[in-house]
Amino acid sequence: MALAKERSDQVASRILNSCQCGLLHWGNLKPTDTEPDGQKIQRLWIALSLLSGLFITQVLIGLWSHSLSLLADSAHLLADIAVFGLTLAASYFAQRPATGRVTFGYGRVEVLAALINGLSLFAIAAIVTFESVERLQTTESVLALPMLTGAAVGVIINGINIGLLYSRRQDLNLRAALLHAIADAASSVSIVFASLIIYFWHWMWVDAAASLVIACLTCLSAIPLIQESLEVFLEFSPRSLAPDSVKANLEGFEAVECVETLYIWAITPSHIKLCANLRVSSLSPTERDHLVKMLQLHLNQEFGIHEAILQLLENDATSGFVSLHPLLHRSLTSYVLGNTQD
Repeated sequence: MALAKERSDQVASRILNSCQCGLLHWGNLKPTDTEPDGQKIQRLWIALSLLSGLFITQVLIGLWSHSLSLLADSAHLLADIAVFGLTLAASYFAQRPATGRVTFGYGRVEVLAALINGLSLFAIAAIVTFESVERLQTTESVLALPMLTGAAVGVIINGINIGLLYSRRQDLNLRAALLHAIADAASSVSIVFASLIIYFWHWMWVDAAASLVIACLTCLSAIPLIQESLEVFLEFSPRSLAPDSVKANLEGFEAVECVETLYIWAITPSHIKLCANLRVSSLSPTERDHLVKMLQLHLNQEFGIHEAILQLLENDATSGFVSLHPLLHRSLTSYVLGNTQD
């Protein structure tokens, strides 16, 4: 409580002393942890182009070498190409401004695309698993050196894509594309080892086993993506924020007696909103304005909450009485019949 009080005094000092007008300058708020849309789309286009070239290369080499793992990986790449296209389309829609009934904008289009990406990974894993089981039952001769060449190219291209798509910013859709690239890279590495084993020991079944490894890695990369997307759609509070901690932090301010209701949710993982009803001591209008701005600044700097809607409820004897319009004090019958008394 003492720490929160000290923090509140610091924030109040910044608000009241930084400018003679006493108003909160929103330019001083913590910047949103997002990436410029133009840069993100450019990186996605480069990754998509590299992925398309790799797909053609692996299909040709897979047919030549009779490698199921290469063909399975190329099928994964084809799905990834479609996913990257969906990601680009979602990024385009997400840039559209909030208009009409779309008051929150189109940011969740990217979350929807990320959810579809995760589900597509499960579908790919199921297909690869089915083909791998069939290949294990009927072992086919595989050309190890062409298989190794195709896998090595895959490692290089996917490594470049991982570097392009990696970002510390909380962009769920870019993270989805990154998970696809990591799964592709892991698949290529497993094919490299499988081709070396086939070349030195002629164990042809390793090709099908490598395909099963690819399927497992694909499933593992899909689970957290689907889980996080569903949490956004179900409006869970972000994992980085504990509602109890936020509530206790707000109640640490001297003027706040208690937090009656508290809602925290994310429009996207990088766009967090809060709505709360706060019971406060009796304050003047100026003090109420200062308190709201102080709390909003504190929530932004401490928890990264970009928009906080706060309603202050005063705890006094008259707060329970509501002033009614004069018409409501009249008899309904007399009002309808026009028999009102002036």
